[in-house]
Amino acid sequence: MSMQSTYLMVPAAPLIGAIAAGLFGKVLGRVWSHRITILMVAVAFGLSVSIFNDVMAGHTFNGSVYTWMTTGDTRFEVGFLIDRLTVMMMLVVTFVSLMVHIYTIGYMQEDPGYQRFFSYISLFTFSMLMLVMSNNFMQLFFGWEAVGLVSYLLIGFWFTRPTAIYANLKAFLVNRVGDFGFLLGIGLVLMVFGTLDYASVFAAAGQHAADMAPIPGISANLITAICILLFIGAMGKSAQFPLHVWLPDSMEGPTPISALIHAATMVTAGIFMVARMSPLYEMSEAALSFVMVIGAITALFMGFLGIVQHDIKRVVAYSTLSQLGYMTVALGASAYSVAVFHLMTHAFFKALLFLAAGSVIIGMHHDQDMRNMGGLKKYMPITWITSLIGSLALIGTPFFSGFYSKDSIIEAVGLSHLPVAGVVHVAVLIGVFVTAFYSFRMYFLVFHGEERFGKAHDDHHAHDAHGHDDHAAHADAHDAHDGDHDDEEVSHDHHHGLAPGQKPHESPWVVTLPLVLLAIPSVAIGFIAIEPMLFGHYFTDAIFISEHHEALHEMHEEFHGAVAMGLHAFTSLPFWLALAGVLTSWFFYMKRPDIPEAIKQRFSCIHNMLEEKYFFDRFNDWFFASGARGASRFLWRFGDVRLIDGLVVNGSAWLVGRVSGVVRHVQSGYIYHYAFAMITGVFVLLTIRNWFE
Repeated sequence: MSMQSTYLMVPAAPLIGAIAAGLFGKVLGRVWSHRITILMVAVAFGLSVSIFNDVMAGHTFNGSVYTWMTTGDTRFEVGFLIDRLTVMMMLVVTFVSLMVHIYTIGYMQEDPGYQRFFSYISLFTFSMLMLVMSNNFMQLFFGWEAVGLVSYLLIGFWFTRPTAIYANLKAFLVNRVGDFGFLLGIGLVLMVFGTLDYASVFAAAGQHAADMAPIPGISANLITAICILLFIGAMGKSAQFPLHVWLPDSMEGPTPISALIHAATMVTAGIFMVARMSPLYEMSEAALSFVMVIGAITALFMGFLGIVQHDIKRVVAYSTLSQLGYMTVALGASAYSVAVFHLMTHAFFKALLFLAAGSVIIGMHHDQDMRNMGGLKKYMPITWITSLIGSLALIGTPFFSGFYSKDSIIEAVGLSHLPVAGVVHVAVLIGVFVTAFYSFRMYFLVFHGEERFGKAHDDHHAHDAHGHDDHAAHADAHDAHDGDHDDEEVSHDHHHGLAPGQKPHESPWVVTLPLVLLAIPSVAIGFIAIEPMLFGHYFTDAIFISEHHEALHEMHEEFHGAVAMGLHAFTSLPFWLALAGVLTSWFFYMKRPDIPEAIKQRFSCIHNMLEEKYFFDRFNDWFFASGARGASRFLWRFGDVRLIDGLVVNGSAWLVGRVSGVVRHVQSGYIYHYAFAMITGVFVLLTIRNWFE
């Protein structure tokens, strides 16, 4: 097999699996549907490993597969760019997707939409691979929209549940806002450069660095405009403030897609895109400052929201928002390789945390409310230890993978010379304490302390509407898909939480095996990869950094190896902030649980603001949703009823009726009336003729 055929097979394999499970799932049955899709994703992962070895040997590829359309001098092509940045993303996407596919066997075993779910996640894997392997903006946009479409289908997977429908519609609409800016940016690229090919655009970027927008009265640099518009697309996909509102609600979908889409792949598409566009962003400090500020706001203020959540999945969701903010801050500091490095490490430990949360939910009989948990360590030892590993990686514990990437981001921001860097550096440092606090709040409430399960139905009748798992919709979904699996036996025991006397249980091996396999890179990948990815020549040909942005170079001078970096961390400010967050969380929730309640009562206004998510959802519902409905009602009443129906349609009918009512008197039917009219007409014509002569 030639290398070009190998490249083509990587996205084609999961597409084949998606078609097989989606169109022929009823014929194949459950077992063969998951076997085929898992096999195809495993093939994609194996080929990605092979391509990685080939790229590391010095072989890269940038070429067209076929021409889709030609209009004028512009060619729209499907092509691949295979370099070290691409192949790193391919490995992350395919490995995490493979773990999620295996995990899904255990998690979705009772669901009537089993084959459909496997089809969707395989289709998502295909879409994400097309995005990261693209060598032009047209294919990038195809993958961009395809992952958005499949995420819409997955978030609303249980379409009989109103909250799921609301969540997927919200995700779709918010992403349309970002995608509109993204599309404008691509259009501007075509206008300025006359091509959509990455290599051609990057090669010509220097010639257009000083180009100004040809709009009277507006003084805007075109490269800056392109970068900001493209980043608006990234703000939607990567859930950056203020387009972040869709991601927490997307937890209405099944937990496996939370791990696949909202931790490792789709939400990192924006980070990957900006890193890929580094030759453009390096020409605009205004765009870099904009990126850095948006990232800092997201990193800090989304972290605050994680403190007040009771739903285990939503805590992890807000931590994802915060970590995406850290990656975005690194992009603004021109530390693109650091952002991509954190993307990679985060993919493993955040997928681990999401899947571990799902394992807890299974053990708790589909209850997600952390107030109903506690003491699960002795009942779910594998889930406990893997969750601990994921949490330690998330807060940046020395020698864990998250430490190497997160601390590198903080250092890069501190060394940045952008005007906003000082304030942003303070924000990301505060974020270290906040992350450690809410992460271990979740850990302690779930795995340690008093056993609160079995009391859910007595103690929390009125708790959050989100306090129950994805599986709450299984029963309804079963009714909606009754014909999907006539030969399958499905459990109808869909009560929420453990009944009095019941005990939690460890999840089956198809759930715990992916946890163990994800825990390994969550510990080791940072230690292994930091030197080549950040300070070696791994990204030399894939990422461009201007000589004026020397943060990464200064970091290289201070780097003396992964071991030395880990040992030095014990005396650094981020380590002590993280430790303070863990200890504060332990004291508040293990020793003095009355303190958080007292703080809640004392600062009820702040707590209410956090509970309401800074009122963004209320504002959007009032201003955009209600505004759109109000505008629609006005256009209906004035435009349809009064203008079109009243004036145009009914008015024209009225006018015709009045005119015809007058004219019909002329048509009497008497010949002498017509003769008199003719004589009168002749008389008038002769009078006019004689008058003018």
